[in-house]
Amino acid sequence: MSQRTDTVHRYMEGFRRSDHAVILDCLTDDVVWNIPGTRNTKGKAEFDTEIENPAFAGSPELAVERTIEAGDVVVCLGVGVGFLREAGPFRFAFNDTFTFRDDLICQIDSYVVPLPPS
Repeated sequence: MSQRTDTVHRYMEGFRRSDHAVILDCLTDDVVWNIPGTRNTKGKAEFDTEIENPAFAGSPELAVERTIEAGDVVVCLGVGVGFLREAGPFRFAFNDTFTFRDDLICQIDSYVVPLPPS
């Protein structure tokens, strides 16, 4: 496993535990997080506010099914479950594209697709 893929897996584990320090340690100071149709954040401070989004309760369950690395990009595909405060459990498929600058993530493009309840 490469250093960049290892960083992405550390980042994902940070989200599973809502561990802000672990997540933020994987990012550049000027990181950009694009979640099409939902939100875009710029910089670590703004990113930090999205780690535990107030619409959700607890930490998400995330299962990475595949990781692909090419050049300065690592892509993770998987499924997850979160708990929306207003609506209950939320199942989803995700595709996160991580762009690196040196050994840190400088951009994340997250595509989330709702799945029917299991």
